[in-house]
This record gives sequence, C-alpha cells and structure tokens, in this order.
Amino acid sequence: MTDIDTPADDAALRDAMNRVRAEVGKAVVGQDGTVTGLLIGLLAGGHVLLEGVPGVAKTLLVRAFATTLGLDTKRIQFTPDLMPGDVSGSLVYDAKTGEFEFREGPVFTNVLLADEINRTPPKTQSALLEAMEERQVSTDGVTRPLPFPFLVAATQNPIEHEGTYTLPEAQLDRFLLKLIVDLPVREAELEVLRRHAGGFDPRNLAAAGVQRAATADELRAAQRAAASVAVSDAVLGYVVDLARATRESPSVQLGVSPRASTALLASAKAWAWLGGYPAITPDHVQTMLVPTWRHRIRLRPEAELEGVSVDAVLGSVVQQTRVPI
Repeated sequence: MTDIDTPADDAALRDAMNRVRAEVGKAVVGQDGTVTGLLIGLLAGGHVLLEGVPGVAKTLLVRAFATTLGLDTKRIQFTPDLMPGDVSGSLVYDAKTGEFEFREGPVFTNVLLADEINRTPPKTQSALLEAMEERQVSTDGVTRPLPFPFLVAATQNPIEHEGTYTLPEAQLDRFLLKLIVDLPVREAELEVLRRHAGGFDPRNLAAAGVQRAATADELRAAQRAAASVAVSDAVLGYVVDLARATRESPSVQLGVSPRASTALLASAKAWAWLGGYPAITPDHVQTMLVPTWRHRIRLRPEAELEGVSVDAVLGSVVQQTRVPI
C-alpha cells in the first residue's frame, strides 16, 4: 500500500499503526504513552529523546518498536571517548586496492538508539546534527543519504550528572519530542515480574510473540496521511499565541522559536490522525505542547532556584492563552 485513495485505506493505515502499539505492549508493560510518542515522532518525521532512570525498559522499548515495524536498528553507547567517526563512519585504507574506502557507521540504520547521549562531548554530538536534520552524512566531500525511515531515539538519565555533558541547544532542537519514561505503577510493575517469573527474556523478542505489524510502504503512506491533516487559521494563530506566551513568561529566559511552532504543528497533526480526526483542534495542540516544547525553553536561574519546572511553566502558558472557539 503506497497511496491513500479512500477513507477505508486511511482507516487501514491507522489500524496498522495502532497494531504497532499493541505489539510493543507484548514486550513492554505500562509505557503506552511513550510508545505512542515514539510512533508520533516517526509519523511526523522527527526524533525522540527519552529521559528516565535506569531500568525502566528504555532500550527494550526502542528495540521492540523497531521490530514491530520491521526496521533495522543499531545501538551506540555514548561515552566520553566516543569519536565522530564512531557514529557517522570513516575512511579506511584498503591494503589490497591501495585506496581509502568509506566504512559506514551505525548511523546508517532505520532506528538509531543513542544510549546515554549526554555522556559524549559536543564534538561527537555534532556528528548527529547533519544526520538528524538532513537525513544524510557528508564525509570527505561526499554526501551519503540515510535509509528511510530514519529515527534517532536517544536516552538520558535525569538523575546522574557526573561524567555528563549538557546537550547543545542545536542538538536539543533536533528532537521533535522529549518523553519522560516514568517508573511503572504497582500493577504494571507486578505484571513485569509475572512475565519474568514465567521466563520472559528481554533479549528474545520473538519468543515474547512480538511480530511485525506494518510495512515500510504503509509507514510512508501513514506519514503522508498525517501530514495532510487539515488545520484552520484559528488553530495556527493559537500555536503562535502559545509560542509568544513562552517568550513573555517571567520565568523563561529563552522561549520557543518558530521552528518549535512547526514542530508542535507536526506532532499535533500526527496525534490527530492517529485518533481519526480530519483536522487538528486546540485539544490536540494542548496534548502535544509539553512533550514538544519542554526541551526547547530555558528557565531563568532564579526560577530554577525556586524549584519552578519547565512543565509547570508550559502548563501555565496553556491556561493563560485564549483558546479559539
């Protein structure tokens, strides 16, 4: 399936994307919101930053997500000594031919799991900038395209700061969404233990029954369908008003940019399409605002000292901005 000719085709695509969420649930318990966020990121052509303490199944979540879509996935453990060539690839001398040839790095994949991305210095971070924005890698004057689709799912620990680097603003801006992977509720944690007691092996997704739920053609068509969701001038104006409100907040040192507004529009469209809506509403915008903008604003130092959180500021922005009728 490559085109959407009828509402039935659109519904079939939506069903396929919803099956992805169900299949991931066979391996990961209690993270439905994070799974949906990954799917929205992929549908909107963006990347996702996952923040959570160790042991909440961030890596398993990404692996299961890629498996359900039949996508190739590679993992990079980001460390202080990681070099840019370890990410994008490098020229290697071939003794047989007497020439240098390019050896692809792990970035040449569909889903790149950038584990503990904030443990590598900015020089190595820069190796991802072109890949995330342009979907290509340039080395020695040659530009090489990355495969379709391409999603960077990066993880970071919110607690441990020793040996970490603050992600540059340009790097953070490349992520469509920042999702908080919380500890599971009691029932979900109990189900995790039941599965492990029954022999669940997180390294063997096939044994867990995780199956492919969609094809690359269906994903491409779903991306086009999500992008085609209608949006009124009133809702566009609402997004602009929200963006301007972040710049005027007394707690904010740096508000969101126009690129952040386009990111919110894209994520709201994907969320609306998944729900079967032909057009986005203010509710869709409000739902996607915090995960799309929480990593794009900088609080004033005095606000941070007072314990003000970014999410609370964004919640206040939503409450104080007039909603179009």
